[in-house]
Amino acid sequence: MAKNRLVAPVVKWVGGKRQILYQIKKYVPQTFSTYYEPFLGGGAVLFELQPQKAVVNDINSELINIYEVIKDSVEELIEDLKQYKNEEDAFYKKRELDRDKERYNRLTPVEKASRIIFLNKTCYNGLFRVNKAGEFNTPYGNYKNPNIVNEITLRAVSKYFNKAQITFTCQDFELVLKKARKGAFIYLDPPYDPVSDTASFTGYDKGGFDRNEQIRLKKTCDKLDEKGIKFLLSNSATDFIKDLYSDYKIEIVQAKRAINSRADKRGEIDEVLVMNFE
Repeated sequence: MAKNRLVAPVVKWVGGKRQILYQIKKYVPQTFSTYYEPFLGGGAVLFELQPQKAVVNDINSELINIYEVIKDSVEELIEDLKQYKNEEDAFYKKRELDRDKERYNRLTPVEKASRIIFLNKTCYNGLFRVNKAGEFNTPYGNYKNPNIVNEITLRAVSKYFNKAQITFTCQDFELVLKKARKGAFIYLDPPYDPVSDTASFTGYDKGGFDRNEQIRLKKTCDKLDEKGIKFLLSNSATDFIKDLYSDYKIEIVQAKRAINSRADKRGEIDEVLVMNFE
């Protein structure tokens, strides 16, 4: 299937892979049957590769709803997005909707998707973060001219979703990967192991992702390896992660860290690419 250069991420996402795509692509197998991505996030790798057949998943139901709406109702989504203005009052009014569950549940899938895209494009640092109750809690970003309605990208992504065989799921990563068979290729981009006690960010979903989850993910990778299924995993280059995956091939790459409360701490950091193949 010919690649469309207009297909690109439609939301900002913590840990997005745009900046190291060229590094990741070096290790993607030339051929595979089905592409699996159980931690989809902003989807930079999916949109770069544009596989013909894919199973993509995220535990964040708001995010998966966005992608399903883009596939099925992109023109309605675009029209709904046009109502939004980049104003602080409008931002907080929409942000508060998920505090009133009865009112929030009356929103259509299109309305839920447009709300999240608006909040994502106008909130501070494009940071999708929820509290323990699952409520969006990132503050207003005060940007001059955010691109809230990116019609060209939305339509291009919708066209790709409808041309390819894409399955969207919203469940635990282990459940998704149980269905993978030899010949598939798995790209894993979990919430990263924090590089310091103050650097942890797992707030994209109320469940969080601690070191017990990292260990469970490693055991899942071992099961994939036993089946002869190729996987490639991104994570921070902490001693914990390097020790955890020491029996696999590890490449160190550099990526820019954009989210930190201190500007002098934003810069290039080491990350790992872990794989079970040469």
